[in-house]
Amino acid sequence: MGRIKAVIFDWGGVLIDDPAPGLMRYCAAALGVSVRAYTQANDAFGEEFRRGLVSEHEFFRRACGRLGVAEPSVDGLWGQAFRHVYREKPEVFELARRLRRRGYKTGFLSNTEKAAMAYFHERGYDMFDALVFSCAEGLAKPQREIYELALGRLGAAADEAVFVDDRVDYIAGAAAAGLATILFAGIEQVRAELAGLGVGAD
Repeated sequence: MGRIKAVIFDWGGVLIDDPAPGLMRYCAAALGVSVRAYTQANDAFGEEFRRGLVSEHEFFRRACGRLGVAEPSVDGLWGQAFRHVYREKPEVFELARRLRRRGYKTGFLSNTEKAAMAYFHERGYDMFDALVFSCAEGLAKPQREIYELALGRLGAAADEAVFVDDRVDYIAGAAAAGLATILFAGIEQVRAELAGLGVGAD
């Protein structure tokens, strides 16, 4: 492995608390269905939504059709739900900022929807050199191409980068693409594993 030059962070579950449980509860309540039923509908149609292949309107049209309920009475339900459940992990954002100051390239790679992407940009985050949102690329983790896209934007080879995520399947996808990986469990654990790879943020 070459010297690490780039660190790529996942969003949900790493930089912020995993929003999925809250999103399921919020949307289920808005549609008047059980969380279990809504989650099943979300799982059935969510992949194309996250890859930007269908609009939010079309996603909810399909999901509500499956559930046998009326479509949302408000526009932008997903963005509304996302804002409601959004909880930062400031210590991880600060780690990314410190790494960038130390001269490392920092990347952001997330499977997410256009409404969430818009909210990211509203927040004005400035600690990432490259951004990759699944909904803007028609790709999603764990597809090899999305990791390669992030590497290309960072100007780093696979053996010069480490990817941090909280999901085993997405970590496996990154490893298959040749990146070093860290399965996120907490900030101190990530710091320790980065140090083990020769990456220091202090």
